[in-house]
Amino acid sequence: MTPGTLAPATGPSFDLGEDQLAVREMVREFAESEIRPIAAAIDESHEFPMETTRKMAGLGLLGMFVPEEYGGAGMDYLSYVIAVEELSRVCATHGVIASVNNSLVCYPLLTYGNEEQKREYLVPIAKGEKLGCYCLTEPNAGSNAANQQTTAVEDGDAFVLNGTKVFITTAGPADVLILYAATDRSKGPKGITAFIVDADTPGVNKGKKEKKLGIRASDTREIALVNARVPKANVLGERDKGYTVALATLGGGRIGIAAQALGIAQASLEAAVRYAGERVQFDRIIGEFDAIREMLANAAIEVETARLLVYQSAWLRDRGRPHTKEASLAKWHAAEAASKCANWAIQVHGGYGYMAEYLVERYLRDAKICEIYEGTTEVQKMVVAAQVLKERALAG
Repeated sequence: MTPGTLAPATGPSFDLGEDQLAVREMVREFAESEIRPIAAAIDESHEFPMETTRKMAGLGLLGMFVPEEYGGAGMDYLSYVIAVEELSRVCATHGVIASVNNSLVCYPLLTYGNEEQKREYLVPIAKGEKLGCYCLTEPNAGSNAANQQTTAVEDGDAFVLNGTKVFITTAGPADVLILYAATDRSKGPKGITAFIVDADTPGVNKGKKEKKLGIRASDTREIALVNARVPKANVLGERDKGYTVALATLGGGRIGIAAQALGIAQASLEAAVRYAGERVQFDRIIGEFDAIREMLANAAIEVETARLLVYQSAWLRDRGRPHTKEASLAKWHAAEAASKCANWAIQVHGGYGYMAEYLVERYLRDAKICEIYEGTTEVQKMVVAAQVLKERALAG
C-alpha cells in the first residue's frame, strides 16, 4: 500500500444510498404533510390513526423489508429504520405502529412461516390490508419472557389456548396475532410454541384500551384467551421452538424501537434549537447564553451517537452479520438519549415547555416507553454484558 493512502473501507459507509435518501425524503414529506396536523389531536384523544395508517400502507411502510413477492416494498433494513426515525420525529405513535407491523409481525412470518402461511397472512399484512400485533408479554412474563403462563393444549387438529397477554400494542385494530404459549410447561423456554392467531377466533377477547403516559393513540390492550381453538396449521415454525422465534424477532424489534427513540431525540433537539434562536431574555436570544448552549451541545452528541449506533445495527442486520450486542447498545443508548433530549428541550423552553402547545412535553412522555418495551434498559445491559463476556471467552 502506498504510504499515506487509506485502507479499503471494511465497515459501514457514512453515505446513504440513493434509495435510502429517497425513503427519507418521502417519509419526511408524508409525516410533515399528513401526520403533523393530527399528531397533537390523536395524542389528546387516544384515537388510533386508521386513516394515516392506511396511507402508510399505501406508501409501503408497513412491510418495508418484505420481498415484493410477498406484498412488501423489498427495501433493506436500514431504509426501514430511516422510515421509523422520520415518522417518530413527527409522531412516535405512527413510528411504533410501523415498527410493530414490520419488526414484530412481518419478520417472524417471513422468517419462520411456511409458504402457505406467507400467502395467507404475510402478504395482506405487508400490504397493510391487515394489521398484526405481537403477544408475548404476560402479567408474570415481562422481562422474563420465558415464564409463559398461557397454555396451548393439543386437541385433535387444533391447540386450545388459555391465558392472558398484556400491554399489547396495536391490539385493538389488529387482525392477526403472533402469539406465544407453553405447549410443555415442564420444559420451560424449550416448551414454548409460536402461533398465528386470527383475531376473530372465538375465545380471543380484547380488553379495554389502556390509558397511557405516551404514544397514546397506538391502542394498547389486554388480550384474554378462553378456550381459543387454533389450527395446528397455524403453528409458526416448529412446535416447542417458539422461544427461539421470540428472541430472534425481538432482536430486530429492538432496532425499530431504537429508531423510534432516535426520531424523538431528533425532534427534541430541533425544537430546542428553534426556540433558543427565537426566545429573547435580558435583551438577547437565549441561544447566546452558555447554559442553553451546553444543553444544545449535550443533546447534539446524544442524537449523533444514537444515530451511529442505530444505523450500525441495521447495517449489520442487512448483511446477515451478528448484531445482538449492537442492537441492544442501540436501543439502550437511543432510548436514554430520547428522554435526555426531551428533558433538555423542556428546560430550554422554560415554562412554555410544560405546556402542550409547544409539543416538547409530548416528546418526553413518548420517550419514556422506549426505555421499557421490547426489553427494558436493564435487560439491554444484561444482553450487552453477556455478549462482551462471550467475546472475551472466544478470544481466549
